[in-house]
Parts: sequence; C-alpha cells; structure tokens
Amino acid sequence: MFERLDYVSVNGSAIASMAKAKSHITLIDENLHALIELRVSQINGCVYCVDLHSTQARAVGETQQRLDCLPVWQECSFFDESERAAFAWAEAVTLISDDGAPQALFDDLKNHFSDEQIVDLTLIIAQMNAWNRLAISFGHVPEVRDS
Repeated sequence: MFERLDYVSVNGSAIASMAKAKSHITLIDENLHALIELRVSQINGCVYCVDLHSTQARAVGETQQRLDCLPVWQECSFFDESERAAFAWAEAVTLISDDGAPQALFDDLKNHFSDEQIVDLTLIIAQMNAWNRLAISFGHVPEVRDS
C-alpha cells in the first residue's frame, strides 16, 4: 500500500485539534488505554495504528504475550474482569452497526468503572475509530523499524 494523501499537511490544524482531545482523557490507566487503542485498530485493520499502539503498549509495560493474545482475549485468562468488560465495550462500539451498544455490556462496565471512566473509555474508542479511518483511507503505513 502507498500513502494516498498526507492528510496532516493538508489540514494540520484539524488533526492537531483531534490529537489535543487525548490530553483531556485522563481517567483510564495507560496500559488499558494502549490496549483499547490497539484492539480497536486490530478490528479495523489499521496497519499504522496496530504498529503504533503495540509499540506504545510495550513502552508502558505490556507483555508480549498479552499483546499477542489480545485478538483472542475472550479465550485466555490473563486479562482481568475490568479489562474484559472494556474490550467487549470497545468491540461493540467499534462494530456499532452490527448490534448497537448492548445494555448488558454497559451494565458490565458499570461494575468496573465510574461514569467518568466510562465516558473516557468511550471517547478513547470513538477517537481511535476516527484515527483508523483517516489512516486507512489515506494509506498511512508505518515505517520499517530495525527492532
């Protein structure tokens, strides 16, 4: 794939405004934040964002095993109940046209997160979906790294 358009150069002020919103999302642990961004990017198939957020997750201490198993989080035991509730919500919101945002998933979130955290979590998911759509639409791919 090749980059179709450098959207940052075309409308950098709008991109900067989108990026600035992240500084207002402060109530979700940085590890969970990184995992949610990565899971949404995996679902959407965004190569740039999968590369970026897996790197960021490792930088905040995520293990390679948890990163490797994130696509199959429902099948393994090393994600806790709050993470599992967040992943289920992230998948539902990302694929919202399939089944909406089911009440049962929202109720499960309420067992683990405050209202403010649920809003922040949903903002992370919504923003990641927007970033994925930009990167995929304009062919943004990661540079090859040495390591």
